[in-house]
Amino acid sequence: MNNVFEIRDLSGWFGDNQVLKNIHMDIAQYTVTSVMGPSGCGKSTFIRCLNRMHDMTPGFRTTGEILFDGVNINSEAIDPVTLRRKVGMVFQQPNPFPRMSVFENVAVGLRLNGKNWSRNGLAEVVEKSLGMAALWEEVKDKLDSPGVSLSGGQQQRLCIARALAVEPEVLLMDEPCSALDPVSTAKIEELIEVLREKYTIVVVTHNMQQAARISNNVAFFLLGELIEMDKSGKIFTNPSDKRTEEYITGRFG
Repeated sequence: MNNVFEIRDLSGWFGDNQVLKNIHMDIAQYTVTSVMGPSGCGKSTFIRCLNRMHDMTPGFRTTGEILFDGVNINSEAIDPVTLRRKVGMVFQQPNPFPRMSVFENVAVGLRLNGKNWSRNGLAEVVEKSLGMAALWEEVKDKLDSPGVSLSGGQQQRLCIARALAVEPEVLLMDEPCSALDPVSTAKIEELIEVLREKYTIVVVTHNMQQAARISNNVAFFLLGELIEMDKSGKIFTNPSDKRTEEYITGRFG
């Protein structure tokens, strides 16, 4: 199986505060990798490094390498905007653009890519993207309504559709269900199961049950370190490191 990401000796700092320490791991194509660990352990910082979301954060810097399809994403040859089209991000809080309709929320990335889209061409991609996000049937009669008029779970799936519209290779999800009710959470998990066939997905989650349900592989972070990464079943039944076992059994975190 091909590796989409190969992370080599990645460390990260906010000013003088080191938040990632010598991370070394691979992320395989068409898999779901869950990144778990207690609050403040570096999970969100780590996945934001994968598409250079921290570029504009004052005082943030990294060392080491992040190879995406074999190319170091921090090299001068890489355009961060192009990288983020290939490595999309869905955030913890649903964030549809407030002044845009459902249709325009999905179409906005396509318009920004510079191609002159026809209305019919846009409509085709919007319908496809909403369908892939399991939202089309719920909103096909509300395309002109504001995106923020949808329920929380629908808004999160709208944001997933927006990310899918530009045809990324990878989808990063930072606690995508933490603000959602159990019914909406189940729909997002079902969606991840479908999307893993076409996309490589990296999910930050506090929810160990969720990680066990959706993941091929699990990476356990603690105090900025990658303690261990393995198949989901191995991590939850027979972890190699005592600290992983203590976290899973609720002794800390």
